[in-house]
Amino acid sequence: MKFKRKQLVIPYTLFLFLFVIIPIALIFYYAFSDINGHLSFAALVNFFTSTTKLKVLLVSFFVGLLNTALCLIIGFPLAYFLARKKYNKNTILVMLFVMPMWINFVLRTGATRDLLDWINLSGGKYPYLATMIGMVYNFLPFTILPLYSTMLNLDQSQIEAAADLGANPLQVFTKTIIPQTLPGLVSASTMVFMPTMSSYVIADVLSEGQISLFGSSIYLHFSNSQWNEGSFMALIMLFIVGISLLVSNYFNKKKVNEKGDQGW
Repeated sequence: MKFKRKQLVIPYTLFLFLFVIIPIALIFYYAFSDINGHLSFAALVNFFTSTTKLKVLLVSFFVGLLNTALCLIIGFPLAYFLARKKYNKNTILVMLFVMPMWINFVLRTGATRDLLDWINLSGGKYPYLATMIGMVYNFLPFTILPLYSTMLNLDQSQIEAAADLGANPLQVFTKTIIPQTLPGLVSASTMVFMPTMSSYVIADVLSEGQISLFGSSIYLHFSNSQWNEGSFMALIMLFIVGISLLVSNYFNKKKVNEKGDQGW
């Protein structure tokens, strides 16, 4: 019996239905219902009238933006260095940055906490500093990899032409390198910002419980059987993820259209 091409999508469709559509539908159901299963907007009202929850959201935004900015500031020059064949003649250096990702996430966080305690930068004394160090350490590889992949395809002729035409290094960087690496920048930002907001192990462990992020708050609501409150907060997170994906797709399509207009 021969399989038709349409039949090959059945496993994917089944997986999508069981592990994506049904869970999202359940989140919507609990977010807009009460403990008796009746339609209710109490979770929505409680979220936007609770100063504690709004504060957690703002702190999560701040930590997410700061971590994204730090990872880009550190990761961009590293990715540029790794993508230059003049300095990196093989992939060994790239693997050195990727290898920490092979270690269990919780183990990495625990080791970071012990190191910070040893150098007297414990989360009990400096909760935000300790948390940001852990965030940057854990998410930096997610910044380097997409930037590195993008920079491998840099058009060096444009960079050389800009320099030959009298552009200074800053102009070369802003007018040629940044536009070419924009898809990588957007991808790296998305891969860092959203996981940072939804992370709770790093903040809880390194800040010694002094910093609570959005993901941690959702976990606490579910662990305390507050399904309605936790589900609505999960919807807020889902909404932010959707916006991030739309922004990422916009810049990617814009870059593709620019290449098409230039005849690349």
